[in-house]
Amino acid sequence: MAKVVVFGISQWAELASFYLKHDSPHEVVGFTVDRDYLTASRFQDLPVVPWDELEQHFPAEACELFIPISFKKMNRVRAEKYYEAKQRGYKLISYVSSKATTWPGFRCGDNCFIFEDNTIQPFVSIGNNVVMWSGNHIGHHTTIKDHVMITSQVVISGCCTIEDYCFFGVNSAVRDEARIARETLVGMGVTIVKDTKECEVYRAPLSQPERVRSNQLRSLSYKSRG
Repeated sequence: MAKVVVFGISQWAELASFYLKHDSPHEVVGFTVDRDYLTASRFQDLPVVPWDELEQHFPAEACELFIPISFKKMNRVRAEKYYEAKQRGYKLISYVSSKATTWPGFRCGDNCFIFEDNTIQPFVSIGNNVVMWSGNHIGHHTTIKDHVMITSQVVISGCCTIEDYCFFGVNSAVRDEARIARETLVGMGVTIVKDTKECEVYRAPLSQPERVRSNQLRSLSYKSRG
C-alpha cells in the first residue's frame, strides 16, 4: 500500500482518485497541479499543492505519484511530467482494474491507467505510461511500448507491435502482426491492415446525413437511394 499524490484536478484526476479509492490498496492523500492551473487549495476534500512545491508537502520518501493526464500532443504532455517526476526521485504507481481480464505472468510498467473490461490476452507486454480506457481487446503476444493512449472498444490483434507515443481512437482496429510506428494517430473507426510509418495520421470518412428524415421512415431497413 502506498500513499499517493495524483497529478491534476480535472475529470481524469477525479476518475483516478475514485478508482484508487474503491479498487486498489493505495491511499490518495493529495493532488498536485502546475501553478498556473491552481484554482483551489482543495479537491475531493484533499489538499492541492503546486507542482513546483511538491517535495515540501509530499516528499518522495513518503509518497508515490500517479499522473493520469490526457493525450495532448500525442501523449507528450503526460510523458514530460512522467520523466520530470522520475528525475525528482518519485516512484509512480500503476492502476489495473480488478475488472480487467489478465492472465498469469501479466506485467505492465509504471504510471499505467488500465480501466475495466479490458481483455489482455497471454504474453502481452505493456510498457510505461500507457492509458487503456474501458472495453479494449489486446491480442496475444502483442507489445505495447511507452506513452500510448488506447481509448475504448479498440481491437489490437495478436502479435502486433505498438511503438511509443501512439494514439488509438474509439472503435479502431489493427490486424494481426502489424507494426504501428512511433507517433501514429489512428482515428475513430479506422482499421489498420498493414504496417504504418512514423507520425502518420489515419482518419475514417465522416458519415453524412441521409436526405430522408427519421420520422419519415417506414422501416429501419431503409436503404439510401443516393
